[in-house]
Amino acid sequence: MILLGLDPGLGTTGWGLIAADGNRLTHIGNGQIKTDSAMALSTRLLALDLALTDLILEHRPDGAAVEEVFVNVNPQSTLKLGQARGVILLNAARSGMEVGEYAARLVKKSVVGVGNASKDQVHAMVSRLLPGAKIMGPDASDALAVAITHAHHLASARRIPTR
Repeated sequence: MILLGLDPGLGTTGWGLIAADGNRLTHIGNGQIKTDSAMALSTRLLALDLALTDLILEHRPDGAAVEEVFVNVNPQSTLKLGQARGVILLNAARSGMEVGEYAARLVKKSVVGVGNASKDQVHAMVSRLLPGAKIMGPDASDALAVAITHAHHLASARRIPTR
């Protein structure tokens, strides 16, 4: 199963693709989608949508996971993050994928073991869980951590019998 993890942002959205086969995880790719802050908001959101569409069409993931919004001190920043996240959720859903959503603290706890882990700790654990992966920055590292969290939750859900 190919899973796409996304760390939303209007300026930079991190993405990470992994293959999950049971508990075995393999790195496929990662990167960042950047938008130009000099462009109008609507143009930036469109650019994010188009880049994400290209990524999904190229890799055909089976599922996606997105980090939930956290509240910034600046309400304008939170609103812009929410708008970028909305574009991402819409794009993934339009592609027919089920989309998991995870709080940042849960992602950190799943990957590092503590919910208040630093970005450096997340990066170090992602590198350890996906040996040989060249991680393209902190946003891509966070996106890979989201994908890993989703893979673990899907694997756990499969092991729990339903009635």
